[in-house]
Amino acid sequence: MISRPDAAEYASFYADYVSRVPEGDVCEILEAQLREYKEVFTRVSEELAAKPRSENEWTLKQVLGHLAEAERIFGYRALRISRGDQTPLAGFDQDDYMREANYNQRTVPDLLAEFEHLRRANICLFRSLDEAASRRIGTASDAAVSVRALVFITSGHAGRHLQLVQERYEL
Repeated sequence: MISRPDAAEYASFYADYVSRVPEGDVCEILEAQLREYKEVFTRVSEELAAKPRSENEWTLKQVLGHLAEAERIFGYRALRISRGDQTPLAGFDQDDYMREANYNQRTVPDLLAEFEHLRRANICLFRSLDEAASRRIGTASDAAVSVRALVFITSGHAGRHLQLVQERYEL
């Protein structure tokens, strides 16, 4: 089981995500989040998913696409750092990524399937890590970060977006 990271293992801008992860096996929490995402998004119509609530807000399809991107990036960072790669990893600007994406032209089931595949792949990776690998520290977004912090950031990030979707859309 991957233990909770210390605050020194991640940049302060990730503290909210890490703090959102409840006590317990983080891989089981990641699996539970996936089930919850599937439950929520299977109730969302294509029409609702493609329409922003306000002019400057992402659509639900864009949220799902963003989650898949973040899942892919956090998993990639965790893989590289867990293998001892000390190459500094660049950050990413979610708004720049969103401008170049076509999430509103895709279906909810397609976006959900992509997120599911990435989440399942990450869970396999995370479960394969031994204690030493989970504690390795590298650099991402110009800040030191441990592998186990990336696992918790992955969960907290998805949890935050799920909370926002449920609150804003009453799902």
